[in-house]
Amino acid sequence: MKVAIISGSVYGTAEEVARHAESLLKAAGFEAWHAARATLQDLQGFAPDALLAVTSTTGMGELPDNLMPLYSTLRDTLPAAWRGLPGAVIALGDSSYGDTYCGGGEQMRELFAELGVREVQPMLRLDASETVTPEADAEPWLAELASALNA
Repeated sequence: MKVAIISGSVYGTAEEVARHAESLLKAAGFEAWHAARATLQDLQGFAPDALLAVTSTTGMGELPDNLMPLYSTLRDTLPAAWRGLPGAVIALGDSSYGDTYCGGGEQMRELFAELGVREVQPMLRLDASETVTPEADAEPWLAELASALNA
């Protein structure tokens, strides 16, 4: 199964989590692919069987600038080929920001729903005020994702 990992990051932490996810999914037997500034054409060329979004949150609960071009293109075109694909989201944020905590991840979940991507497990929220090792903290969730995708 081919898993495309799209990511958005402000300071690089979400990119690290995405790279770690790619490594773990490959070790679990998936053909995982990650590009930090993926375009719709890149994704269509890869032809994924599943999608994983890893994103931090910036400003007042928004997506990082490096993910906005892809997000906007997907929202505007709604690729029919993705309808029914399994997908999941890892959101990074800081709970001290209250209502905007993991807002970027929530935006990706909403976009996946609009695209018809099936959420195969609840969004993982990684709280910067509680962890210094988000890559390691994501490992159990990623193992569950691998199982869900193999089911």
